[in-house]
Amino acid sequence: MDKRELEDRKKLRIAMVGSRGIPHTYSGYEEFIGEMAPRLVERGHELIVYCRSSLFRERPKTYEGVRLIYLPSIETKTMGTLTHTLMSMGDVLFRGADVIFVVNVVNAFHCILPRLLGKNVAINVDGLDWKRGKWGRFGKKYFYWNAKWVGRICPKGVVTDAREMRRVYLEEFGTPSVSIAYGANMEKAADPDVVRQYGLEPSQYYLVASRLVPENNADLIVRAFEKVKTPRLLAIAGNANYRSAFVDRLKETKDTRVKFLGHVGNAEHVKELHCNAYAYLHGHSLGGTNPALLKALGCGNCVLALNTPFNAEVLRDYGILFERNPLDLATKLQHIEDHPECAAQYRSRAPERIREAYTWDKITDQYEELFLQLAAGEDPTRVHSSLNQSVAARSQSLSAAVSTSKGF
Repeated sequence: MDKRELEDRKKLRIAMVGSRGIPHTYSGYEEFIGEMAPRLVERGHELIVYCRSSLFRERPKTYEGVRLIYLPSIETKTMGTLTHTLMSMGDVLFRGADVIFVVNVVNAFHCILPRLLGKNVAINVDGLDWKRGKWGRFGKKYFYWNAKWVGRICPKGVVTDAREMRRVYLEEFGTPSVSIAYGANMEKAADPDVVRQYGLEPSQYYLVASRLVPENNADLIVRAFEKVKTPRLLAIAGNANYRSAFVDRLKETKDTRVKFLGHVGNAEHVKELHCNAYAYLHGHSLGGTNPALLKALGCGNCVLALNTPFNAEVLRDYGILFERNPLDLATKLQHIEDHPECAAQYRSRAPERIREAYTWDKITDQYEELFLQLAAGEDPTRVHSSLNQSVAARSQSLSAAVSTSKGF
């Protein structure tokens, strides 16, 4: 978008609720907001992001032009998100926001109050959380109830992050949604010595980077790797943020080539781990467009991903899909181990997939259009453009309907 177009359009006040806050490295939500919010500020919009105060030792008032508000939460496995979002909703009602953007479907019921007060609310529902193994029976039911009712609570503002997830919500709950993916940056290795701090050598390891929960299938990946003849290591970056029998069993492997790195909180270190890997192994099964998969492509990884509709939608022919059994993955790992030219070809092509559909600028374009539509009283779930359409002309037509905003 050129400068004149940005000067002509009206500006919005946008509040973002439901994440841990920025800058933070624990999950894809924080990276997503950390990338998108500053870009919206650059386009002239006013942004506020709510942060969990207990997770931040330093609490600056702003981050790259985004206003930060720190509120308390009860930091347990089940209560952190719910209590912080509840506090945030009590505050945001007095901020004069044109649009309240919420992440995580578990926060759907929290959106009832601002909706009753006539606020424009959009919510990114993420994946199939009611199927995740880390939640107990009640937790799964609570996620499912939120997913079932989110379309009635936010009838114009449900956002799914993949076309396949849009289909799931439409068929399972009768909920139409806007389909907008996450994004990624295209990165290159800048300091290979970083991986040596983790006992690794560039190109001499396979990488897994995920939370260690059952649905991400790190156990399947370890069992497959145990069958592969290679001197390379399997580096597993990630952990669970609670005591987990699954993690304990995972670490019982007798294969000395498997190296557990724990949670890597430094974003530059995560980048170097990706950029210097021989290949990246992605076992996520329940998400939509997974940020870790996009990051791997953007870092020029040879990617092997579990064959799910969501992963296949992202990967297309830019990586290798494996079935949900260790033998199939082991066979494909052995192939790229024995044929390094194959791995090199996938690495060289991977960033093209990001450039094609998943740059942060493209994703910000689509969210900006969504927010303008909500502020203008339109229903984005029925008129929103697809990933591959230009949004410039549509945003220009919407700007006249949006009132000029003042500061928070």
